[in-house]
Amino acid sequence: MIEETIRKLKIDSKQPVVVAVSGGPDSMALLSLLEPYFETIICAHVNHNTGRVGQDEDEKFVREYSKKHHHIFESMKIEEYNKNNFHNQAHKKRYHFFEMILKKYHSEYLFTAHHGDDLMETILFRLIRGSTMEALHGFSEISRKNGYIVVRPLLKYTKFDLLQYNSQNHIPYRIDDSNEKDIYTRNRIRKNMLPFMKQEQKNVHLKFLKLSRELEEMENFIIKTASDKKDVWFQNNVLDISGWDCIDEIIAKRILQLILSDLYKEERELLQTIHIDLLQNLILNMKSGTKLIFPNQLHIKKEYQTILFGEQKKSSYQMKLENDLVLPNGHEIKFLEEEETDSNFICRLRTEDIELPLFVRTRKEKDKMQVKGLNGSKKIKEIFINAKIPEHIRATYPIVTDNTDKIVWIPGVKKSQFDKTKEEKYDIILRYY
Repeated sequence: MIEETIRKLKIDSKQPVVVAVSGGPDSMALLSLLEPYFETIICAHVNHNTGRVGQDEDEKFVREYSKKHHHIFESMKIEEYNKNNFHNQAHKKRYHFFEMILKKYHSEYLFTAHHGDDLMETILFRLIRGSTMEALHGFSEISRKNGYIVVRPLLKYTKFDLLQYNSQNHIPYRIDDSNEKDIYTRNRIRKNMLPFMKQEQKNVHLKFLKLSRELEEMENFIIKTASDKKDVWFQNNVLDISGWDCIDEIIAKRILQLILSDLYKEERELLQTIHIDLLQNLILNMKSGTKLIFPNQLHIKKEYQTILFGEQKKSSYQMKLENDLVLPNGHEIKFLEEEETDSNFICRLRTEDIELPLFVRTRKEKDKMQVKGLNGSKKIKEIFINAKIPEHIRATYPIVTDNTDKIVWIPGVKKSQFDKTKEEKYDIILRYY
């Protein structure tokens, strides 16, 4: 049962391994199967403290078994839960504990007793609740985490196989009565759907395992492609959606999944396919200014050709422009000796018309500029709106003024009346990169 997985991972018998042991038939079978292969086994037990009768006895049982078989015993008791998703909280607290134990004993491997029935149950549960494709393959035999590896060597076996193994080898275990209650969707799947599917196909769990692996392989390929594109288009919680309708839909959706997964981190279970659909609809169909609010109050807003995730940091600045200058947004304004082109990225000024030095600053509330070729002045806010500058960029967009705070140029957007043509007299040439 176990040898193939251990050989695949090349785990030395002297390396300490951590085993998640609840005391139930699955984890006790796993523990028994691992004992011949490792000198040091740490039995990590979690008392979920849900009020179920027998949880303290489960802990005592695992402690005494560990002592009898010369294993190290470590346990933790979850003292409280928030009102949010119980299973998600329990999972986070459980794995936080496991990670602490792995670090304490300098171990790289966490073994868990997930079996074939668990995989079927997980895939069906996620399918019913509408999980993303990223989650639909269930879980892998080997999962590489940050600093350790989760090993699930029992996926080819069913609950019945493990119960038979325990019976034949006289392995003691405890029974959790809460697994029989119909109040949980997972329990209903376990009690009603799995027996029916096994009746139709005895080894249906192996079909699910094969499906899981194929889905994972496809997902890895799609994610690699989507990840490369995401790294280019998604910066500082802002997604560039210009040309989005030219992307293959499956890649587009994976990009959105990767973004949301990064933002939600350990709370990815809060995400469903409906969230991806809503986000895709926001990108393709909704007007600029439309907002969405996702779980945990994640605010998402469309601004022209960008999508903003969360509140954007806004910081004002004012910098003297006497030499080439790198701006806070990473762009540059440079002084040139000569320039043949004439666009909004070029500004020609005559020092007699303005008061030096020049400054680069962010927009003020009532800023106005006398636009070149236009009688009178125009509000900077209106200029930005007409130029479709996203709102989150407007707050930090560079504006060039003279020493009296007269606006002489909005780089890349609009020229002022102070700008000179190539045929006129000027002694300053600026270029915005």
